Amino acid sequence: MPGRGKHHRSRTSALTRAVIAAGTGGVALVLPLTAVGTASAAQPTQAAASAQSAARTAPAVVPKSVTYTVVSGDTLSSIARKHGVGGGWQQLYKDNRKTVGDDPQLIRPGLKLKLKATKTTAAPKKPAVTSKPAGTVAQATPASVKTYANNLDGWIRESLDIMARNGIPGSYDGIHRNIMRESSGNPQAINNWDSNAAAGTPSKGLLQVIDPTFAAYHVPGTAYDPFDPVANITAACNYAAARYGSIDNVFGAY
Repeated sequence: MPGRGKHHRSRTSALTRAVIAAGTGGVALVLPLTAVGTASAAQPTQAAASAQSAARTAPAVVPKSVTYTVVSGDTLSSIARKHGVGGGWQQLYKDNRKTVGDDPQLIRPGLKLKLKATKTTAAPKKPAVTSKPAGTVAQATPASVKTYANNLDGWIRESLDIMARNGIPGSYDGIHRNIMRESSGNPQAINNWDSNAAAGTPSKGLLQVIDPTFAAYHVPGTAYDPFDPVANITAACNYAAARYGSIDNVFGAY
């Protein structure tokens, strides 16, 4: 049974009393003056702010070995470049020689190629959700990265953009005209019968560039592979600019 607690009367604010006596014809008036103490205001409580952090997503790794189905317009070089195959088209051809056959330039739509990709991709991190104060102006998001078609038109347009950034002259028509004369648009074309081939440096790729010329005029930022269509075009145009002023001035063997 709980014990009896002692009850204490809470003390109230002190009262200050003063007595004023006024003599008015023998009658005394007694007026009490009371000073009342004020209660202190309660302090408001503040809520603690909580920070919400964004969840980090674990990187998604591209499989080391995948199967790729060839589509119209594909080349071993473009497939290797697109999927980051280590060793380029040569390694891709070596890994799939039984499937492709003796000629790496001839790959048919529907062929199943084994790719050993070396690139890894990570899923983008989700930004933390934060509230914006009233009156703030939303910032514009950056433009998406420009993409190009994986065909002759796309290769020329990508090369022109790279050339513009490097101050290399040339036009779409000038490049296209020379490509059709040199390789008929086949990025895997190789000349094994002319004087360059006899000297051990056959002409290669869309604009039929020999290895020493490709090495001397290779444009940084492009693949170091004369069979890569974009690298071949930009190196050839760089060479033509140095020797002829522009690829537009070339109308025959160069």
